[in-house]
Amino acid sequence: MTKPVLEINNLQTHFFTDRGEIPAVDDVSFSINAGEVLGIVGESGCGKSVTSLSVMGLVPNPPGKIVGGEILFRRQEGRDKAEDLVKVSRKRLRAIRGDQIAMIFQEPMTSLDPLFTIGHQIIEAVRNHRKVTKKQARAKAVEMLKLVGIPRAEEIVDEYPHQLSGGMRQRVMIAIAMSCDPEVLIADEPTTALDVTIQAQILELMKDLNRKKGTAIMMITHDLGVVAEICDRVVVMYAGKIVEEGDVRTILKSPKHPYTQGLIRSLPKMSNRDSRLYSIPGNVPKPGSIKQGCRFAARCPEVFDRCTQESPELLNLGEGHGCRCFLYEKEGKIVNV
Repeated sequence: MTKPVLEINNLQTHFFTDRGEIPAVDDVSFSINAGEVLGIVGESGCGKSVTSLSVMGLVPNPPGKIVGGEILFRRQEGRDKAEDLVKVSRKRLRAIRGDQIAMIFQEPMTSLDPLFTIGHQIIEAVRNHRKVTKKQARAKAVEMLKLVGIPRAEEIVDEYPHQLSGGMRQRVMIAIAMSCDPEVLIADEPTTALDVTIQAQILELMKDLNRKKGTAIMMITHDLGVVAEICDRVVVMYAGKIVEEGDVRTILKSPKHPYTQGLIRSLPKMSNRDSRLYSIPGNVPKPGSIKQGCRFAARCPEVFDRCTQESPELLNLGEGHGCRCFLYEKEGKIVNV
């Protein structure tokens, strides 16, 4: 059986602040197979982006630090041999980052350097990881711009980020990330702040790259419409923990965890134009503020006494469907972690 290209086991990323130690990511485990699109879903502050930054080795230190767990990366050649990205040297991590694992950041205007042309930034990414001439790297830059659907690529390559629209800048970010044919692509809300037409084009582009290149994609989003459009499997996070996981059809059609049910119920429906939109009461708790019990208990419509006293385990409900909730103890088995 082929092993996953990226496997995260019991990851713990904490921030050390004046208020004490804050567990932003608390004992998170999941994996991604080659050619698969995995969605990481949840409200702002649930630990999605910190998880992705942990994989990339970009958690700001201080105050952040990975205090436990492992991030196993397996290259296509020699897939049985895994490197733990938590333990590798900084030099080795820099060699992997941008080459075998790449990331599309949420806001391209703050990620692209305004002082350098689009072409310069793609060329730099290519030459950092490939032994090619500047001319060959420029040709690769033009090729990548064409691949992501940018017109007049030969001219755009010499333009600056401020000369492009938001959708075009996001395409440039994808071009930079894909320039070295990574095995894993992490996309941190890549369609945020884009209009729906451009959003659809970006998602179609990512699906096309996934099909053609066989790239494993970790899609971080709070938009369940994006999940339904592009993802194969879904991991739902809340307050630093995974509360539910499974294939996209199961999660969207038969969600088990009250939080997942609330997220799906919050989606606007064309058939209910006159009714008020549903929203989950309350807010995501501050990381580390809940010391005992289920972290969703204060907002949960199904809460009972045990929920405020004990923390539920992640239960295996069968066929890769997991849920962290006491309601399903009789039908599930505790996941061995």
